[in-house]
Amino acid sequence: MPHAPQIRIPATYMRGGTSKGVFFRLEDLPERARVPGQARDNLLMRVIGSPDPYAKQIDGMGGATSSTSKTVIVSRSSQPDHDVDYLFGQVSIDSAFVDWSGNCGNLSSAVGPFAIASGMVDASRVPHNGLATVRIWQANIRKTIIAHVPITDGEVQETGDFELDGVTYPAAEVQIEFVDPADEGEGEGGGSMFPTGNLMDDLEVPDVGTLKATMINAGIPTIFVSAEEIGYSGTELQEAVNGDTAALARLEKIRAYGAVRMGLFRHIDEALKRQHTPKVAFVAPPADYVSSSGKQVQAAEVDLLVRAMSMGKLHHAMMGTAAVAIGTAAAIPGTLVNQVAGGGLPASVRFGHPSGTLRVGAQAIEQDGVWTVTKASMSRSARVLMEGWVRIPGDAF
Repeated sequence: MPHAPQIRIPATYMRGGTSKGVFFRLEDLPERARVPGQARDNLLMRVIGSPDPYAKQIDGMGGATSSTSKTVIVSRSSQPDHDVDYLFGQVSIDSAFVDWSGNCGNLSSAVGPFAIASGMVDASRVPHNGLATVRIWQANIRKTIIAHVPITDGEVQETGDFELDGVTYPAAEVQIEFVDPADEGEGEGGGSMFPTGNLMDDLEVPDVGTLKATMINAGIPTIFVSAEEIGYSGTELQEAVNGDTAALARLEKIRAYGAVRMGLFRHIDEALKRQHTPKVAFVAPPADYVSSSGKQVQAAEVDLLVRAMSMGKLHHAMMGTAAVAIGTAAAIPGTLVNQVAGGGLPASVRFGHPSGTLRVGAQAIEQDGVWTVTKASMSRSARVLMEGWVRIPGDAF
C-alpha cells in the first residue's frame, strides 16, 4: 500500500509575549492553502498536531495549551498605508477546528519582527539603529496595529533587558499600539464598543445567578464579572480553577450567555462551539498574592486584579487582546473594571494576573455621551525560537 511522502513548508517558530506560534509567509504555503478554506485549516491543524483526543499535541508543534496552539500567516499588505497583513488562527487542541474570529495580542508583538526579518518591510523604512515602525493590518478583525521594533546594526534586536511577567528570560522590548481597538463589525454585536448599550448590565445565567457584568468589544469581545460574585478572590492561580470541573463549567456558561447577550451568537449552543471569542474575565480590588513563579505581588503595586479564561481554561498570564479590553474598560467611568480599579479617568492601569503584573494604557474620549477609544498600548517582547521547515504528510490537507 503506497503512502504519501511528507512535504516541507518554510516556517518560523516564534514567541510573542506570553504565547508561541508557527509563523508562515503566505507565499510559502502550498497553493491550495493560500486561500481560506478547509485545505488551509487541515494543513494548520496537522502542523500543530490537532485534533488530539489525548490533548497533548505530541505529533505536532503545539504545546497543548491555548497559548501555544497558534498559527500566523503574514503577507505584504493589500491595504493602503500598511506594510503587512497579519492573519491569526487559533487551533483547537482536541477538536477539528481553527478559529479565525479574533486576534492574538501577544503574537501581534512578533509580527513586526517577523515581517522585517522576512523582507516584507521596505528597507528604506528600517533604520540601521533605532526603532522601525511596522504598520500591520490585522485581517481577522480588520484593525490597524503599530509595532515599534528595535533595530541594531540593521537587524531586528531580540535580546535585551525588558522583563515580561509570564516569560522566563528578558528580551528586547517591542511597543505595540492597537489603533481604534473597539469593534466596528457588521451584524449583531458589531458596530458598538458596548453592544448591549450599557456600561454595566445584569447578566442572568441559569443555575449561576444574576451577575453585574461589563461586556465590551475592544481588542477582543470580553465579558467582565466580579470575582467575588462567582466565589473567587481574584488572587487565584491556574490550579485553583483549572482543576475544578464544576467551576470551569460555570465559567463557560457565563461566557456563552454573555456571548448571546452581546449579539455575537443567536443561540447558546453556537457560543459553546467557539471558545476563542468572547473571553470571560473576573476582576477584584488589589490584594497581596504570590504569582505562579513565586514572585510576591503587593496590593500597592496594582490597580486591580484580573483573571481571564482562554479556550476553557484559566490563562497562565494574560492574553494581549484581553489586556486591551482591560485597559479600555478601565479608562471609562461606569464600567465594572473602572469601578474596581478605583474610578476616575486613568490613562493606564497596572493589573495583577497569575504570572505577575502588566501595565496597559488607553486613550478614551467621551462625546455626546458616547465613549470612543482611539488607541490602546502596551509593551511585549518577541523572539525567534526556531526557523526552517515544518513537515507534514502530503495527503494531510
